[in-house]
Amino acid sequence: MAASNSAPTRGDEEEQQQDKLEEGFFPSHHPSAPPDELFDISTTVDPSYVISLIRKLLPVAPKSGGNTEIRGSNYIDEAVNSSNDCCKRMEIVDDSTKSVFRGEGDGVLREGESASLPAVEEVWEECGCVLWDLAANQTHAELLVQNFVLDVLLANLMVTQSVRATEICLGILGNLACHEVPMKHIVSTNGLIAVIVDQLFLDDTQCLCEAFRLLSSGLRGCECIKWAEALQSEHILSRILWIMENTLNPQLIEKSVGLLSSMLESQKDVEHTLLSALMKLGLASILVNLLAFEMSKLTHDRIPERHPVLDVILRALEDLCVIDVYSLEICSNKEFFQLVCDLIKFPDKVEVSTSCVTAGVLIANILSDVPDLASNISQDFPFLQGLFDIFPFTSEDSEARCALWSIIARLLVRVREDEMSTSSLRQIVSILLSKSDVIEDDLFDHQFDENKNFESLATSGRKLNARTLALRRIACILNKWNALRDSFEKDMMEERTTDEKICRLLGICHKHTV
Repeated sequence: MAASNSAPTRGDEEEQQQDKLEEGFFPSHHPSAPPDELFDISTTVDPSYVISLIRKLLPVAPKSGGNTEIRGSNYIDEAVNSSNDCCKRMEIVDDSTKSVFRGEGDGVLREGESASLPAVEEVWEECGCVLWDLAANQTHAELLVQNFVLDVLLANLMVTQSVRATEICLGILGNLACHEVPMKHIVSTNGLIAVIVDQLFLDDTQCLCEAFRLLSSGLRGCECIKWAEALQSEHILSRILWIMENTLNPQLIEKSVGLLSSMLESQKDVEHTLLSALMKLGLASILVNLLAFEMSKLTHDRIPERHPVLDVILRALEDLCVIDVYSLEICSNKEFFQLVCDLIKFPDKVEVSTSCVTAGVLIANILSDVPDLASNISQDFPFLQGLFDIFPFTSEDSEARCALWSIIARLLVRVREDEMSTSSLRQIVSILLSKSDVIEDDLFDHQFDENKNFESLATSGRKLNARTLALRRIACILNKWNALRDSFEKDMMEERTTDEKICRLLGICHKHTV
């Protein structure tokens, strides 16, 4: 008797389709796009699958007279209707969504169909996360904006929903904003930038992180002026500073300060539009307070996750220091100067090497604006040693190396070896000899930097570059020590070793100062 083949049930089919979706395959029952609407974009993802994902993100329109809360907009109905129109223009019908999602424009489940809210939200979240990933690829991102994903995301952001859904919408937009063409579409979508800025008034950490990331991309792009104009009101800037100052979440601190860095690194018009107001609202003191907090965490807790936060704060302060209008306000802050000096003396520099390099550049800028501060650290020998410890981390950064030599030169010209006590002189010589290999390696690896320094400093009327000046001062200090050593009783082996080190370091100094 022949075995009968039973036809698969609808439940089996739906199970198989769900398995395919989870494995990254698009459902086989989705039809191809009509010939007259084929896409010019070449992509490995079937456009019909992308469209089906976008359709599943369509929000349910609020019922009239209901208690649905609207987030900062009077035109939610228009936005949802617009997203419905976009859906109709997609020309794709996905029958598998009938049991969960609303039909063409009716906004409710069909008669006889039911779905629990958690199930709807779960499917929405899964589809949103797939689109979030797809938006990271330029080709896929352009496909998404061609298929009205921006209208759908705008409609979702204007309807009160779970914070996870808001985070996903902002995440998709953040990835889209990394690409030039989708960014132009974001800017040209009516009301979208304003709604994005409104998300800054949420209280959810992850939503705020994604909002800051998106805004930072906007300020770095070619349409940065429009983003700056959307942020320029005082209550919005105050909100940004409030978040920056009050959050304890390291990721949110990093993203909020990162937004500030995007403002500082953007076009001059953006800087003019936003920075003056931020400084009046206390930006400088907030950044210094954040630095003090992170230095306290670094000293006592040493949490690796906080190291990027320290770095982004220092980079923001560095950007401020080079702006003439604000440099003096930052550089004359004694607490700030002490904090960056403390970082130079931090013993485990490998953990925060990038931050230490930035601190070196900052100190060079500070001493350039306020030279008298060098007197405060001229006898701080652990600080001098810390400067030499940073050199190995600057092999690819000539600006940082020049900054370090500049600081060392400013310190050593204030050292009066003829007036120093023997113990102090011994201490500074010990540091110089212990770092002779570092000095030699830097001079050997970057011997051509000296000529560049001569050219750059000659225009400012200085006769010697910082490195040459520092090396001459090192030679003077060593010669003074040699002159005093005859009066000391020392072990012969130690004396011979010290002689060799001094002669070697003196030879290095003379070679590079002739």
